[in-house]
Amino acid sequence: MLTIERALVDKIVAHARADHPDEACGVIAGPLGSDRPVRYIAMTNAERSPTFYRFDSQEQLKVWREMDDRDEEPVVIYHSHTSTEAYPSRTDVSYAAEPNAHYVLVSTRDEDDSEFRSYRIVDGEVTEEEVAIVDSYA
Repeated sequence: MLTIERALVDKIVAHARADHPDEACGVIAGPLGSDRPVRYIAMTNAERSPTFYRFDSQEQLKVWREMDDRDEEPVVIYHSHTSTEAYPSRTDVSYAAEPNAHYVLVSTRDEDDSEFRSYRIVDGEVTEEEVAIVDSYA
C-alpha cells in the first residue's frame, strides 16, 4: 500500500495538468528503507510527448546522485497519461527499473477529474495497490 500526503498528491496532479497535453513525470524521494514519500521532484519529460515519457538522462543522473548524497531513494516514480486510463503501458512496464518504488499514474483524460492509481512493477509483473491519502504522516 502507498501512503502519501495529500499535499504531494496535489503537486503530482497539478504537474500533470500543467504539462497536459504532454505527459508529466517526476519522483518523490524518501529516506532509505522508509517507504515514505517526502521530497517532491518534478522532472522534465525529455520526449515532450502526449503518449510517452522519458526522464532527461542528465537530470536523472543529477537527481539520483542527490538522493544518494541525502541517503534517500525514489519512493514514488510518477507520470501521467493524457488520453488513457491510469494503468501502466507495455513501455512503462519495460522501463520500470526500481523494484521498491511505487509507480503512480495520473490520468488527465477527463479535465474535471484526475484518476490517481499506484502500482508495484517487479520483473514485468504489474500489481495495483491501495493508496491511502493522509493529511500528514504524524
